[in-house]
This record gives sequence, structure tokens and C-alpha cells, in this order.
Amino acid sequence: QVTLLESGGGLVQAGDSLTLTCAASGQGFINLAAGWFRQAPGKEREFVAIISWNGVTTRYADSVKGRFTISKDNTKNTVYLRMNSLKPEDTAVYFCAADKAYGSKDYLYDYWGRGTQVTVSS
Repeated sequence: QVTLLESGGGLVQAGDSLTLTCAASGQGFINLAAGWFRQAPGKEREFVAIISWNGVTTRYADSVKGRFTISKDNTKNTVYLRMNSLKPEDTAVYFCAADKAYGSKDYLYDYWGRGTQVTVSS
């Protein structure tokens, strides 16, 4: 069983940067792929970024490509999402997820955090 806890969200201005952290507890996290998803008010949850279990392979949504960077530190059981050049449309609750599967569909993931709010003002 793996438990995920996100932190690092907040209120920032457009153009600012923010780093989200997902701390995992429980056995086996080192063998899991991890992803970040987000959900804006009134919208469905959407894929943001994923990273393979060893951190070698990553994939990004087109809307964040070039601005966001996902990384995984297996020595600390932690996944990060560095967000640069933030836009108001990035405003959402950001969720961390993990699973043996590696994919952009949220239904692939068994383990989820509770989310952290990111608000970008214009």
C-alpha cells in the first residue's frame, strides 16, 4: 500500500514559478511510475505529466510542455513538478498518482493523493 501527499500549492501571479512535491510512504514506490493530474472547477480531471519508475522516461500534456518538468527521487520517495511561466489557465487542484502502469489515463492509477490547490492570478 502506498500513500501520497502533495504539497507546494499556493496563489501566484502569471509568469511565476512553483514546485509541487508528492511525498510517498509505504513499500514499493520505487517500482511505480508516477504522474501529475489536475482538475479545474467545472472541468474533468486531466493529465499533466508522467514519469517512469526509474525517472528515465517522461511525457507531458501539450498545454504544459516546455513549461513544466516532472522528476522522481527514489532515494526520497518523492515526485516533483516544477512549473514555470504559470498561466491563469493552469489554475486547478493538482493531484499526484502512482501505479505500476505508465500512461496518461487516470483510470490506470491505483494510488492518489488528495491534491493541492494552485491558483494563478492574471
